[in-house]
Amino acid sequence: MEEESMEEEGGGGCEAMMDDQNHNNWGAGGYGRHLLSPDAAPLGDRFLRGAVAGPAAGPELAAVPEANGVLRGCEAGGAAGKAGAGAIAAAININASTSKFLMNVITIEDYKSTYWPKLDSAIDQLLTQSPGDYIPISYEQIYSCVYKCVCQQHSEQMYSDLIKKITNHLERVSKELQASPPDLYIERFNVALGQYMGALQSIVPLFIYMNKFYIETKLNRDLKDDLIKLFTEHVAEKHIYNLMPLLLEAQSTPFQITPSTMANIVKGLYTLRPEWVQMAPALFSKFIPNILPPAVESELQEYAAQDQKLQRELMQNGFTR
Repeated sequence: MEEESMEEEGGGGCEAMMDDQNHNNWGAGGYGRHLLSPDAAPLGDRFLRGAVAGPAAGPELAAVPEANGVLRGCEAGGAAGKAGAGAIAAAININASTSKFLMNVITIEDYKSTYWPKLDSAIDQLLTQSPGDYIPISYEQIYSCVYKCVCQQHSEQMYSDLIKKITNHLERVSKELQASPPDLYIERFNVALGQYMGALQSIVPLFIYMNKFYIETKLNRDLKDDLIKLFTEHVAEKHIYNLMPLLLEAQSTPFQITPSTMANIVKGLYTLRPEWVQMAPALFSKFIPNILPPAVESELQEYAAQDQKLQRELMQNGFTR
């Protein structure tokens, strides 16, 4: 029943909104209408709309200019010059429709008490899920909440709440890592990194309308880049100087950690901050191509010696040729 009430509140909101505080033109023939049309929408939007039904838009009304406070072009039957009961009735109907829309506006109180709590709960579950977990949330409901809040001029508040929510989560993750013993530190960092990047694969698409009509157009940024930057600042930068010595030690002791864990962390660090390569070029070069300069003939013997050492270590750990 609550979701039905929300649908009634937001129905047709974007179509009726001419221009919001975020400079989103939702008017007839405007950019918003063009983007949201089934034929013009990008493939990703059409896919999401197939899975997540947005609010049904109401019937379109032709633009009716005002003259001395009275709506023109409302003559019954299209007869020009008739100022009879039909024109008055049409004007009343249009004004009643407009009043109904204004009564259904999502206020900031509605946003804080009804819409954001739903988004907050869903983000919590996405950030803390384990790979392969089933998340009992309605993607349709969350996508619809975001859509309506963007249409009703709450993009700025929603973006602020999202950044604050994820920042608080990452600060807790960082504190948990600080309390980890050295023998579990690498594995736990790998879990935190993988869990967060996996959550972004769901969070970013759910906020696609906020990204398009607020972050990209007004802030000239991208939501995914902003959220990756949060992990870099609140987790990776705080732990890189503890993590890197442990990675180098693990590299010198074969199979201390699994190759997949080492690869995930090294590639992840490179994605977060490519200049971290300079801290351990040899380590990064094992997983990132073209990190080191090209091989030269004078160093071939050294390369051969390193290869022989690796083969001996593999044989000592039970691997045969």
